[in-house]
Amino acid sequence: MAQPGTVDRILDTAEVLFAQKGFAETSLRAITSKAGVNLAAVNYHFGSKEALIQAVFERFLSPFSQALDAKLTEMEETGVPDTPENLLSLISRLALGTHPEDPQRAAVFFRLSGQAYSQPVGHLREYLHQQYGGVFSRLQDHMQRALPNMPPRELFWRVQFGLGAAIFTLSGMESLKEISRKDFNTEVTEADITRRLLPFLIGGITAPMP
Repeated sequence: MAQPGTVDRILDTAEVLFAQKGFAETSLRAITSKAGVNLAAVNYHFGSKEALIQAVFERFLSPFSQALDAKLTEMEETGVPDTPENLLSLISRLALGTHPEDPQRAAVFFRLSGQAYSQPVGHLREYLHQQYGGVFSRLQDHMQRALPNMPPRELFWRVQFGLGAAIFTLSGMESLKEISRKDFNTEVTEADITRRLLPFLIGGITAPMP
């Protein structure tokens, strides 16, 4: 019988190893060895490596999507206007605040997101669409209302490019802080970096049509 905390240990370890090495390159044995559990515990709690990958994403995305859904409802009920500034600021606050007890968790998750974009993990994309497609479609609708004259296909590409910039930046916070310290003799915080990132994203999404 697995001891209390086994599931969290497995997820914590898998989260870090998947982010560092990728999904295909990380074996279940590497995860169990580092987590100090046996392979039977992983099979008992998750059943497969695919299910473990999905559970790693679920642990971050479930609270994030619930909070996002609630905030979008609040915007609609209170009449907060749909603008790129309002929507991107909201997403940033929620993403960085999903696990306030562990600020590094967000950076690890963004590295995981980068792996999901760059590796063939079709089962994960299908799972995420099934679980969270509704709230992200709702967000897309708000973004389309914020930019009513932009064709949906163009908005799709701009959102994808914005995601790429956000994932790269937010997954590399520590490296960026170190570069700022060494090259410019300036200390910056996660909040400083985010404040610089948001105008860049807004500018890209709202730029004139080519």
